[in-house]
Amino acid sequence: MRSARAAGPRRAVSLRWKISAVIAAVSILVAAALSVIVHVTYARRQADDARRLQAERVELLLREYRRSGQAVFGGRLDDPALPPDLRAAVRGGAVATALRRTGEGTFVWAAAGVDGRVLSLRSDYRHRLDDLAALDRVLLLGSAAVVACGGLAGIAIGARLSRRLRRAAAAASRVTAGDRTVRVGAAVGGRSHDEAAELAHAVDAMAEALQARLEAERRVTADIAHELRTPLTGLTTAAELLPPGRMTELVQGRIRVLRALVEDVLEVARLDTATERPELSDIALGRFVSRRATALAPGAHVRVRTDTVVATDPRRLERILANLLANAVRHGAEPVTVEVDGTRIAVHDRGPGFPGDLLRDGPARFRKGGDRTTGGHGLGLTIAAGQAAVLGARLTFANPPGGGALATLDLPPARPCPA
Repeated sequence: MRSARAAGPRRAVSLRWKISAVIAAVSILVAAALSVIVHVTYARRQADDARRLQAERVELLLREYRRSGQAVFGGRLDDPALPPDLRAAVRGGAVATALRRTGEGTFVWAAAGVDGRVLSLRSDYRHRLDDLAALDRVLLLGSAAVVACGGLAGIAIGARLSRRLRRAAAAASRVTAGDRTVRVGAAVGGRSHDEAAELAHAVDAMAEALQARLEAERRVTADIAHELRTPLTGLTTAAELLPPGRMTELVQGRIRVLRALVEDVLEVARLDTATERPELSDIALGRFVSRRATALAPGAHVRVRTDTVVATDPRRLERILANLLANAVRHGAEPVTVEVDGTRIAVHDRGPGFPGDLLRDGPARFRKGGDRTTGGHGLGLTIAAGQAAVLGARLTFANPPGGGALATLDLPPARPCPA
């Protein structure tokens, strides 16, 4: 059970919105690139067509001029508005075209040299620009439709993947909580054999392997503890037959310690099976803790801020309280205080505090380290955490700023205690 107090998790951005944003961004880039390409290509083709058509017209004017000696059909001789570069390009009888933009608008020119003079023709380019603007509007609407469809497709794809991953995470959490019937692959569902399905099957395989290993370890531990009961019974009987004396007392004391250790190991093995069920009954928590704490640790100070009636298992709750008080008395320092506030029970001592690995990883069996675990086996807090899980309670450990060690048990919600 994790006990260190950590900051709340940062709110993660949903995978659905990340995928949607990426697809929308790609759609915008593709639509913009295609629109630019189509615009440039169409504009260039329009200009080429206009210049070719204007060149054909000026050649027709040139033939009429040679036949009649006059400029007809809008043609002009030596037009002063003719661009200088176009005038220079037609010297020697050549034909040239140009597209020019002026303050009056955009025009397409064609000119040809004849008899030392320049015959030119100017046509308005406005209608072609109107066609290009209409094309731009169509491209804009098409791009918006592409981006909208891409965004909706991204939302749909991302929502499906996100939904499957959330189901996988929920199933994995249930597996972590000890539910052996849950399979992540079944929770993910779907007929597609994609990465999400592969991940789910890999998690299931890992969970089954870990469960098999834990089950094997639990069976070995339980078998060893059961096998030790028989010789312990014989040792206890033999020790009672020894003559009174100091050595007899030492042997009997060690046998009692060994018997208590074997019983603790058996209890841990039972809690590991995750099959333990509480026998609930209504108790007044403040009065219950006051009586039990006084009996278990006579030197402890008990304060009841708010008394409530809770539905819990008295035997398991007493076991948790006994282990927490024993840990505080054995490894802490006086004064030891027990405070009841609603459904919360806090056991505080003034010792050196819990070791860092316990705050980081929670209690672990047979782990020693730091002043608080010297001489112990790590089973007391492990059993307390396991019994708390059976009760649906939350047991946390902390070293308060004022010093010492603080163990807090939060039971499920309760109703006020009647006066």
